Amino acid sequence: MLYPLFFCHIHKERIWGGRKLAEKYNRQLSHDKIGESWEIACHENGMSIIQNGAMKGMSLKEAIDKHGEELLGSAVYNKDFQKFPLLIKILDAEDDLSVQVHPDDVYAGLYEDGELGKTEMWYIIDAKPGAKLVYGVRENCDKEGFRQRIEEGNLQICLQELEVKAGDVLYIPAGLVHAIGAGVLVCEIQQNSDTTYRVYDWNRIDSNGHKRQLHIDKALEVIDFHGNPKGSLPGLQLMESGGQRILYAALKYFAMDELKIDGSMNLMMDGKRFQTLTCIEGKGNLYYKDGCETILAGNSCLLPASLSKADLSGNGTFIRAWIPDRQNFIQCLDKAGYTKAQMSVVPGLPEF
Repeated sequence: MLYPLFFCHIHKERIWGGRKLAEKYNRQLSHDKIGESWEIACHENGMSIIQNGAMKGMSLKEAIDKHGEELLGSAVYNKDFQKFPLLIKILDAEDDLSVQVHPDDVYAGLYEDGELGKTEMWYIIDAKPGAKLVYGVRENCDKEGFRQRIEEGNLQICLQELEVKAGDVLYIPAGLVHAIGAGVLVCEIQQNSDTTYRVYDWNRIDSNGHKRQLHIDKALEVIDFHGNPKGSLPGLQLMESGGQRILYAALKYFAMDELKIDGSMNLMMDGKRFQTLTCIEGKGNLYYKDGCETILAGNSCLLPASLSKADLSGNGTFIRAWIPDRQNFIQCLDKAGYTKAQMSVVPGLPEF
């Protein structure tokens, strides 16, 4: 019988990183500029190692190879399965990130050796007063003007900014120009891809006096100059026994919701899909058939699909991600009284 899996954190040094993971989550950091923590990862650039139970020391890939459908579920591990679909991160931006964009599946498949595209969601864990993101391009900016501004070193004229605060949720589809600003801590749910096209880096240089590499030509091929991002998502609230649930995304790549637990909530395991949980604040106890595991703030876990039931109890805020049955979402939201127009605020649902 499988059990909730916890993993060793994969810390990555970045020019824009800081020490917020140590300050907020009491992490032991090897460097002063840790920008990324890969929480649940099965990628050649970062592989999670299980840190608890009978499979302690095994990589996530080894666990998938051994347990397949029992771990991921029949809706994920089937004849079309190629790789683990998700990558869960926490990002600490002590300084501004570069302005960047990600390709979709088609472009990445053609030009990035079969890599997946990269659509993602950001949950703002913490933000200093006045902290901002780059979130899309201005309406009067086109491809030619964008390139010209890069060459002139003043791309900020073309960039749309958005002030953010803790609890905001942003949808970052492939093709959207974006950048996390200084003073922001983010939980990122994304496709399992490490493909990023850096378009602009604020003309800064690294510790060796060099500018970082840009990927301007590829970026200009994939940027959506007609997208119109609307800012933080409102989500759809679903009151459940033991707390509050807000659904933010039901994409073909993943679903994502926020759980505010004040008691005990059933996590609705259906036997066909694994789930991931990231504890943002507080702590919780995961009760399943054969035992109980505690999840603390700043930690993530994977709930195997074979767990017939899992309950989360305690007091805290959690981000959950999984591969959805989107038609089931429509039925649940319809039963809760939401109209199709109201459902359209959730990325992924308007496609039905």
